[in-house]
Amino acid sequence: SSGSSKAPSASDAAALAAAARVGGDAGVAAATAATAGLGLYGDEEYVVSLFQRCKPSVVHITSLAGTRGFHPLALDPQRVPLGTGSGIVWDREGHIVTNYHVIQSVEAAQVTLANNMKYTATLRGYEGDKDLAVLRIDAPAEDLVPVEVGVSNRLVVGQRVCAIGNPFGLDHTLTAGIVSGLGREMQSVTGRVIRDVIQTDAGINPGNSGGPLLDSRGRLVGVNTAATRHPLTVAGFGLAVPADTVRRVVNQIIRYGRVIKPGLGLALMHHSHSRQLLGAQPGAVVYNVTPGSGAAEAGIVGVRVNENNNIYVADVIVKAAGQPVSSAEDLVSIVEQFNLGDQVPLTLHRYNSRTPFDRSFRVAKVMVPLINERNHRAAASSRRGGQPDRWYTN
Repeated sequence: SSGSSKAPSASDAAALAAAARVGGDAGVAAATAATAGLGLYGDEEYVVSLFQRCKPSVVHITSLAGTRGFHPLALDPQRVPLGTGSGIVWDREGHIVTNYHVIQSVEAAQVTLANNMKYTATLRGYEGDKDLAVLRIDAPAEDLVPVEVGVSNRLVVGQRVCAIGNPFGLDHTLTAGIVSGLGREMQSVTGRVIRDVIQTDAGINPGNSGGPLLDSRGRLVGVNTAATRHPLTVAGFGLAVPADTVRRVVNQIIRYGRVIKPGLGLALMHHSHSRQLLGAQPGAVVYNVTPGSGAAEAGIVGVRVNENNNIYVADVIVKAAGQPVSSAEDLVSIVEQFNLGDQVPLTLHRYNSRTPFDRSFRVAKVMVPLINERNHRAAASSRRGGQPDRWYTN
């Protein structure tokens, strides 16, 4: 690295601007040449190089009906139109990953690549519970630069990360920071909780939702989904869906057009009702079991209600895969980490319930096979949300 502080000349600035428009390996080479005389430190040169290398994998997404009155050359970050966001090139088949909330209310979308070529996108599928969606464009493979997908379960607090976005279609943005928290939770647009969310102090600018959170080697470790400001501080922080979740969800959407959600084949009582029935005892009360399901095969039994509407508790799930369970949300978040055909270990409290008030129990451990798909019909019905079929590809 250079230790001098030589002021950039007009030609230096022009060369750097040209490099910024190129991107990719050519952009890296051009940026390296352009920054050679700028007196940048080694870490600065590295960030410039990483940005040039990775930005061709970041696209601009906009609703075809959401840009009225918006001029693409007006690069005002406070005037990013609704239905606008960033996306990530996933493969050379034209699959683009973004946030579900970016395309949630649109009927059609347009994707602008880093080379400024625009393509009408179709919706391959989405998982609103994880705020993820997959689009597809018919673009030449040589124009598509897929992101390198890393792993998020090896992240550590303090690790450097960068967020790249393309909020305007003609101009990329870069913010840098660190991983400031792991294992966070946030509510998705469907109301479900997204777990293991990454917290970062790298700024998530308007229009950057759906863009990549990258580690210092340029590998995808998360999909930027929200910027939050705590009411007691002046500092904001960003949240990203972890790459391990993204990989699992996106691969299923590409293959099936939806996410395969394995289910145990049982229903739990609401958390408040379980607490009324169990008092201080832990767990979630099994309400009923679907005949022919994995839960039925494992011998799990739901509550019994007599002619006077007295409730007799039977099986209560206290742990799944070694993790405590107190609600349906707890159980679903654990089970979704398994695949169809897997066996899920459950720890139960089996209540004797000789009377409605009998709370004596014994501990039982069972293995429940995931032989059913959870709520596929309901999910398929709600998934379309009234949007035209032409927005989907099979």
